[in-house]
Amino acid sequence: MKAVDMLKALGVVVCVAVASSAYAQSSDATATADSAASAQAAKTTAKKTDRRLGLDVRKALSKAQGFDVSNVFVKARGGAVVLTGTVPDGAQIGQAEEVAKGVPGVKSVSNKITLGTQGGGG
Repeated sequence: MKAVDMLKALGVVVCVAVASSAYAQSSDATATADSAASAQAAKTTAKKTDRRLGLDVRKALSKAQGFDVSNVFVKARGGAVVLTGTVPDGAQIGQAEEVAKGVPGVKSVSNKITLGTQGGGG
């Protein structure tokens, strides 16, 4: 009779161990899902921030005296701004960089603007 009681007790111990292990795994899965959701939210926020910064730089360029922004493209990522495209006047290349550096949130500017003709005349 004592052997049967011992087996029952052992069975209960095994069940408790298995149940607690399963609970721990589901908790880990929930934590992993939560951290993945947090990472996705951070990515979305970063994209919005980058997009806003790029628009702010473009707006500043469009307000710059004598600057033609029509063929200039702005890309921002984490405060680093990349300017690409063409301008009709060589002085506008340096002007674009100075204007971009003056926009709040810009940490660095990579100026890849080149001198080019517009309108493709003939």
